[in-house]
Amino acid sequence: MGAQLRAIRGRIKSIKSTAKITRAQKLIATSRVGKARERARAAEPYVREITRAASILVTHHTALTHPILNQQPDTSRVAVLVLTSDRGFCGAFNHDVIRHTEALGGLLRSQGKEPVFYIAGRRGADWFHFRGREVAREWSGFSGEPHYPIAAEVGQTLLDTFAMPTREGGVGEVHVIYNRFVSMLRQQVTAHRILPIEIEEHEREDAPPPGIPEAPFEFEPSAAQVLDALLGSYVRSRVWFMMLSSAAAEHAARRAAMTSATENAEELVERLVREANDARQAEITTEITEIVGGAEGLHKLATM
Repeated sequence: MGAQLRAIRGRIKSIKSTAKITRAQKLIATSRVGKARERARAAEPYVREITRAASILVTHHTALTHPILNQQPDTSRVAVLVLTSDRGFCGAFNHDVIRHTEALGGLLRSQGKEPVFYIAGRRGADWFHFRGREVAREWSGFSGEPHYPIAAEVGQTLLDTFAMPTREGGVGEVHVIYNRFVSMLRQQVTAHRILPIEIEEHEREDAPPPGIPEAPFEFEPSAAQVLDALLGSYVRSRVWFMMLSSAAAEHAARRAAMTSATENAEELVERLVREANDARQAEITTEITEIVGGAEGLHKLATM
């Protein structure tokens, strides 16, 4: 009985130590998720406005062509950028992304397309390496706090690969799979095709009344050069925004996972404390029984 009590007390001590770690991780994630949300929120207007600028440019030059606007490229090879985390303790955050990546890869193969994977995040890279999967390129060390130069490098890598013919190692499409931040309790895995992009034309607020011709627009340098720079910035900004949203989702997922782990640890400690009390009570009862039995034996010997 004493050995059982010591074992229970040892488990209680171990679980309390674990609970201290999960509680600290929860506090760290709570302090970081707010900043990550603000960074994503601050980047959103830029992405929205650069999309609007590209739409206006295409609207004024309906005959303007660009490889990034090509809707029927050679799609025998398709790039898939997978955004995961560098650290664990975030529940099903990485598992959900990997699961959707596998599903997208299977869908592309069924369509006769070869997926080419680009991985951002140590957890995703480790998963691919462990299973011997080929990775075209990987980045890590910034998932919790991404920086624009890294996002620009990733975006430019995808642009350069898209600009190459597929027979020379290029791709005809670029997809991104990441966890989109929805709320503190919800992160949604999203698969988004960023190349080739489709600019949606919309009615401008400054459009003239019907029947009145629009004034011609002049671009310096040429409209094609402006479009080339603008669409490149659009792709890089989209990757940047997705990384920011993924970072916010990572911190929120870690906070939720650590909250659940801490609560489970506290419940387990309570149960083990009850078991320890029961074991101690049983030990005390046994000791009292032995004492009473011994006293009765001594009394019988004394009266013989």
